[in-house]
Amino acid sequence: MAVIETVGLRKEYTRVRGEPVVAVDNLDLHVPGPGVYGFLGPNGSGKTTTIRCLLGLINPTSGSVKILGEDVGNLNRVIERVGALVESPKFFPTFSGKKNLQMFARVAGIADQRVDEVINIVGLTGRERDSFSSYSLGMKQRLAVAATLLKDPDLIVLDEPANGLDPAGIVEIRKLIRDLADQGKTIFVSSHQLGEVQQTCDVVTIISHGKLIDTGLVDDLISKTGGRTLRATIDDPAGALTVLTNAGFAARLGSVADTIDIDLAAEHGASVTHHLAAAGRYLRALEPQGATLESTFLELTGTEGGDVQ
Repeated sequence: MAVIETVGLRKEYTRVRGEPVVAVDNLDLHVPGPGVYGFLGPNGSGKTTTIRCLLGLINPTSGSVKILGEDVGNLNRVIERVGALVESPKFFPTFSGKKNLQMFARVAGIADQRVDEVINIVGLTGRERDSFSSYSLGMKQRLAVAATLLKDPDLIVLDEPANGLDPAGIVEIRKLIRDLADQGKTIFVSSHQLGEVQQTCDVVTIISHGKLIDTGLVDDLISKTGGRTLRATIDDPAGALTVLTNAGFAARLGSVADTIDIDLAAEHGASVTHHLAAAGRYLRALEPQGATLESTFLELTGTEGGDVQ
């Protein structure tokens, strides 16, 4: 039995003028669990709409959605086994982290003992009696995850769990997600931080314009694109990028300052140097780059860097 399964999932919205907009288009997902499953797509690709369909927050136009073997229309039968962090819970800033969790637990009829357990799971032991307002962003996010764990769910859906966190907070969330997977949980995580996804996820699904682009083990997806990227370091990279794109190169501004990433094998690097030199622009460095999930994503979706949302 799959933990998440969609077949032909489609969701249309109607504009004011009556023209339909397809947000999700015939999407098939299969998440067997347990493990960490990444869900990626450019801005406007349909990720959030898909997640809302999975959680029963909106109804699909057509197709089927099953969670833990139940049709999403019968989600109430398995809702106790599902935890979701799509929007951060509303915590009381002057209450302690523990008191906030106790309030959630009592509403759900969950014993206080479970509160202590989830505080330990997310690594807030020793800080549980401090006020929520004194927590760092990383601690606040871990408390939010703790709230989703109160029911001890089998499936946990996380939408941008590391968004806005500093590097230390990102590492904390990464470790927490991996620890939960090691405990036999299935984590379905949507994120635009591709470096984190590469380090955290076992399997990745990529969608674009509501359609499935590719899915598979992270290493298998990366191997499809190989190491066919050159990174050029140069003054005025925007101007140099214009020269290269006008010459027919598939290139984009790099994620590192003063760099351009070019989809080209290393043995053809001389042609890059030739075209730039002819335009009076001279490289400081030209280095081959190993394939990453980011380069794979950009190649598969045809998006520019920075458009991953």
